[in-house]
Amino acid sequence: MRILPVAAALLVAGSTLAQDGAPGRGIYTCTTADGRKLTSDRPIPECTAREQRMLNPDGSHRSTLPPFLSPEERATKDAADRRAAAERIAQQDAVRRDRTLMLRYPNEASHQRARNTALDDSNKAMRLSERRIKDLTSERKPLLDEAEFYKGKPLPAKLKQSLDANDASIEAQQVLIENQKAELVRINARFDAELTRLRKLWAGAAPGSLPPLGELPPTAPPPTPKR
Repeated sequence: MRILPVAAALLVAGSTLAQDGAPGRGIYTCTTADGRKLTSDRPIPECTAREQRMLNPDGSHRSTLPPFLSPEERATKDAADRRAAAERIAQQDAVRRDRTLMLRYPNEASHQRARNTALDDSNKAMRLSERRIKDLTSERKPLLDEAEFYKGKPLPAKLKQSLDANDASIEAQQVLIENQKAELVRINARFDAELTRLRKLWAGAAPGSLPPLGELPPTAPPPTPKR
């Protein structure tokens, strides 16, 4: 089943290599698996799985004919080549990311300033929500005072609607606060991981030689908002 593909490959190889010198003047030589040395004026079928040297008439080396592969072998080699290429690209990306990280944070002080800035945004948002809850609590007091007049009776629709809206607004702000707390945890975990990596890079570790940040242990899940 492999005779036709191999023959075709030999024909193509012979035609291609013949363009490197005068047609018909190339000498092919190879050593078979059992140690026999073969010579021919064209690609040698017995050496399709082995490297063949093409010589000039004076015996000097002209070029090398690589081993021929079956379709299955070629598919395996192509897959291995793709994996190797993907690994090279991933390594190049890792080197680039580490160099970018070091340029962004040349020392620990610059990294700490960036951490403080990131934390400040979440802290500000959390303080806004806390102030809003205080305002909503103040707005709720007269509503509760009014509701005292209706003990044991259905509340007027407008009053009930106002109380429900106040409840929903307070709950929404509490959720926002819990989300910001979780964001603070996430920010600190990210900067902690970066700092651990940067300290090794600052100490002389080669860019791209450390495990990706994504492979660090996961942080604790954020707390569940209170209801």
